[in-house]
Amino acid sequence: MSMIRARADKRLLALLDISSPIIQAPMAGVSTPALAAGVSNAGGLGSLGIGAANAEQARDMIRATRALTARPFNVNVFCHASAKANPRAEAAWLAYLTPCFREFGVAPPASLREIYRSYRDDADARAMLLEERPAVVSFHFGLPPAEHIAALKAAGIVLLATATSLDEARRIEAAGVDGIVAQGVEAGGHRGVFDPDEPDEGLGTLALVRLLVQRTSLPVIAAGGIMDGAGIAAALALGAVAAQLGTAFIACPESSADVLYRDQLAADPPRPTTLTRAISGRAARGLVNRLTEMGEAADAPALPDYPIAYDAAKALSTAAKAHGSAEFAAHWAGQGVALAQALPVTALMAQLQAELRETLAALTNR
Repeated sequence: MSMIRARADKRLLALLDISSPIIQAPMAGVSTPALAAGVSNAGGLGSLGIGAANAEQARDMIRATRALTARPFNVNVFCHASAKANPRAEAAWLAYLTPCFREFGVAPPASLREIYRSYRDDADARAMLLEERPAVVSFHFGLPPAEHIAALKAAGIVLLATATSLDEARRIEAAGVDGIVAQGVEAGGHRGVFDPDEPDEGLGTLALVRLLVQRTSLPVIAAGGIMDGAGIAAALALGAVAAQLGTAFIACPESSADVLYRDQLAADPPRPTTLTRAISGRAARGLVNRLTEMGEAADAPALPDYPIAYDAAKALSTAAKAHGSAEFAAHWAGQGVALAQALPVTALMAQLQAELRETLAALTNR
């Protein structure tokens, strides 16, 4: 245990003002103020994913969370390159999906649109964060311009950013961010790669964490496939200061996951996960379904850009869910999904912390 503690740099935990090394992943579209506040109230760091929200929707989420907790929480933004419209590709993708829409008695959209903006291009979101000043802001899919980072730091906000490789981690370090979220390929949801057109080595969480601990100077947070206290202990043993869990929290009643999503999380045997671009236009890990399989088919056309492709998936998922089908849904989940438990967030946090203590005690007594 003393070796684990020696390796676990506590600088970031002190900066974040949290007592537990458990961070809830932002999970845009699933995380809620109640979920984030529950994690923070239990000593961890709750998170809100506002990447798919406009500035005023995000402001409402932040204020609703503040009404439920006086503790710090994280607000996550997307820093992807702006989508490039391609009417030909968009029309071809809609034509490919048209038979699926017809199964549910609806027509496909006449056209597709960019359903949300990148934080890099959203002046309203930047102004809102500087006005609201959440304790923590995290970046996914890359980094905003240097002046945005400087403004957030000047406002006293702690900054985190996702890395999937050593190169991305070093860019985060050079940008003056406070900590790195090391996202292994096991993680549910969107891969945080900076450039989706570049090769992705697909490093696993444990290998990536150890690499970044050894080769960068910033505190590292492990993310991907971690579902229980033993997994958190493993991350700490490799030098991470904390572990970020997403899939473990989806089944909490405080999340906004719908009934079909919850049923799939509880399925026995569990449905496998896959990395797919078919849902949003960008690689993300979720439960296998007809849409993910269609994206892999030999006759599948080229996908529209992210998040334009997501507009088609959301419309098709809405039509399918109205008929009780989850076969076209974005049910993001990590490789540890079979370990998910439907517990209230307070109970889950207590269990995770107890498991962590038990694991560390067992290691000490060996």
